Amino acid sequence: MSRTARRERTTKETSIRLTIDLDGTGITQVSTGLPFYDHMLEQIGRHGGFDLTVEATGDLHIDSHHTVEDVAIALGEAFRDALGDKAGVRRFASGRYPLDEALVDIALDLSGRPFVVWEVEMPEVLPLGNPPFDPQLAEHAISSFATAAGITLHVTLVRGRNAHHIIEAAFKGLARSLRDAVRVEGGGVPSTKGVL
Repeated sequence: MSRTARRERTTKETSIRLTIDLDGTGITQVSTGLPFYDHMLEQIGRHGGFDLTVEATGDLHIDSHHTVEDVAIALGEAFRDALGDKAGVRRFASGRYPLDEALVDIALDLSGRPFVVWEVEMPEVLPLGNPPFDPQLAEHAISSFATAAGITLHVTLVRGRNAHHIIEAAFKGLARSLRDAVRVEGGGVPSTKGVL
């Protein structure tokens, strides 16, 4: 069974095309017009072991919010589609992920019931990259992805001072946890209900 999906999303604010292969090798090709966001999305592919392509254009002359949100929604929808009925997946995953002084806890469930707890106090810093990525959008990106994918997700900052390190630890941790959760190790749907 091929666990791949494509998604296109076009609005008055953005135009997005993406593909994901959950059983890939971590090959990524990402272009959103926001280099810092591209770098974070590349973490999802690389550390998730997913082949991921993202081509997005948006109204960056206004700000980065629409592009970040719409890409995250499209990625979440494609991830959900690629999972199919989730037969045999591990379903749950968690871990503690460092990046230099930053340490982030991630716990998730491919439950089909979207719920996000984000306990990450971001230091006050200027936007990152050029065009700028507002560090406060990290929560919105990860929450939009998890909601569209139907994931229960908890993200907790244990410690950290550098916004770049905190955000990157969160994206890498999410990727590694997704990699563990989608791993096929059984035959049936991992739920007493018989569906997820």
